[in-house]
Amino acid sequence: MSEHSQFALLGERRFAPFFWTQFLGAMNDNVFKNGMIIFMAFGGMTLAGMDSNLLVNAAGAVFILPFVLFSAFAGQLADKYEKTRVIRGVKLFEIVVMALAAVGFVTANLGILFVCLFAMGLHSTLFGPVKYAIMPQALQSDELVGGNALVESGTFVAILVGTIVGGVVVALKPSGPMFVAAVTIIVAVIGYLVSRSIPPAAATDPTLKLNWNPFTETANNLRLAAKNIVVWRSMLGISWLWFYGAMLLNQFANMSKDVLGGNEQVATLLLAVFAVGVAVGSLLCERLSGKKVEIGLVPFGSIGMSVFAIDLYFATKGLHPVGQSGAMEFIAKSEHWRVVFDLFMLSLSGGLYSVPLYALIQERSDESHRSRIIAANNILNAIFMVVSALLAIALIKFAGFGVPQLILTIAVLNAIVALYIYSLTPEFLLRFICWMLISFAYRLRTKGLENIPDKGPVIVVANHVSYVDALVISAACRRPIQFVMDHNIFKTPGMAWVFRQMKAIPIASAKENPEMMARAFERVKQALHEGEVVCIFPEGKLTKDGEMNAFRPGIERIVAETGAPVVPLALRGLWGSFFSRTANGVAFKRFRGFFNRIELVGGALVPAGNVTAAGLEATVREMRGEMR
Repeated sequence: MSEHSQFALLGERRFAPFFWTQFLGAMNDNVFKNGMIIFMAFGGMTLAGMDSNLLVNAAGAVFILPFVLFSAFAGQLADKYEKTRVIRGVKLFEIVVMALAAVGFVTANLGILFVCLFAMGLHSTLFGPVKYAIMPQALQSDELVGGNALVESGTFVAILVGTIVGGVVVALKPSGPMFVAAVTIIVAVIGYLVSRSIPPAAATDPTLKLNWNPFTETANNLRLAAKNIVVWRSMLGISWLWFYGAMLLNQFANMSKDVLGGNEQVATLLLAVFAVGVAVGSLLCERLSGKKVEIGLVPFGSIGMSVFAIDLYFATKGLHPVGQSGAMEFIAKSEHWRVVFDLFMLSLSGGLYSVPLYALIQERSDESHRSRIIAANNILNAIFMVVSALLAIALIKFAGFGVPQLILTIAVLNAIVALYIYSLTPEFLLRFICWMLISFAYRLRTKGLENIPDKGPVIVVANHVSYVDALVISAACRRPIQFVMDHNIFKTPGMAWVFRQMKAIPIASAKENPEMMARAFERVKQALHEGEVVCIFPEGKLTKDGEMNAFRPGIERIVAETGAPVVPLALRGLWGSFFSRTANGVAFKRFRGFFNRIELVGGALVPAGNVTAAGLEATVREMRGEMR
């Protein structure tokens, strides 16, 4: 395995014990939860006058209620105390809960089982902030996407294993419930023992004074999270995914029984397909994103979540279940293949959607209160899941909806919510456009981009080859960039909206429009004052023959007035591609086809005192070489 592979982290002590601890916890959640749900759905059990259909959806609400009540407290614990101590305490609590659950299974007492379901929700609530806050402390920035992908995929593989184990074991006659009780206790004990190998992770705010009031602390956490608008909207996006997933997952037992004519094995199979899909989508994120936080995958994932859910509705609408078949009989019928394919693809899309959002929250949250930001995220997730369960119950009880109608509802709602979120935060759509360009129009290789500092003001300069230079640079660089570009290119039909959303700064020559030039210089100075990255094309115009034009001295003025350092970039291979120009100035004629290999090479950071236009031009020219 390559040393750069995300899977290499599984062999390192700084990550592996934590990974397996969270894996075993997620697995145990689902051994217990799926065993309990199938116990209710196929045992004809009732509680407080509710039938199994309502009980299954009520179980979802009970499990996530602790997230609403206790997430704020969990975030404080994870920031104030050394994180491995918190993890081990949570794992001991899990052992106690599973011992009580054993009593509920053996005595067939739904009241005890629902209390334990609430307690397992509390277990997950306490673990959640530590789970995501410990990774930025243990991993490098270029490992964060891979680490999140492993955790997300591992969680859903754990869901798969736990679901299968819980479903198979509870169905064993006549002692299935007792076997479930034994398995959950054993897994909880193993999880605690593994947690003892997690390396220490220092408290990030040890002087924090605990607020025991869940309502005021919840409000404080939400206000803290809302200060960073991108983080806040990323949290809303994740919470919507949990709304979507909760409604879908809670229907699998009844989908199997009432829509597909399957037994417990089919319900377990559906959950397994969903888990594998999310795991595959999560693992694909690192390869598709180039090991950086690529939020352009988020719109791509949301499209799949709606498209394949709508097709799942049509795939299930016309089925006429007869009896209750097992998994092998279910798969043997060709009309069920479309159901399995749609379920796999919508869950894969969910994996592509979620990993970049989690990584973005971790990357852009301040370290001192990152756990509380994660707690705020969990609170939102819980609220959305509670509303999801209540909506499902209302639609079933008062509107007479069945499982297919619930699936169609969530698909349509997903499309509406996605459009709303992306209209509020164009950065997601912009990154999507950049990602699509780099993934399907070109084959991009990068080198030296680590020379761009992670924080603070910096200017990047590059040769100007095509109409999409800004998109290529934006797609390749980790930090958001404001581009200074010729006002004529800024107004390019079809691209003007994109450039405006990128906050690009149009500029004209002093001779052509001195007022526009003055405004551009002021905007550049303001962006650098705020610690942003600004990209300038010092040639001032696109190349007409593939050769570089002289760098204009405006870059020297900006550096002199701001003191910002400069990183030179060289674009290679774009000349002659679809978006470049030809020698006679006519665009799009020398078409070499799509999937051209292009390169973006970064040079060493140049301190402000050493910057000259001629020196930067020579550096970029040398880095570009013969590959125009």
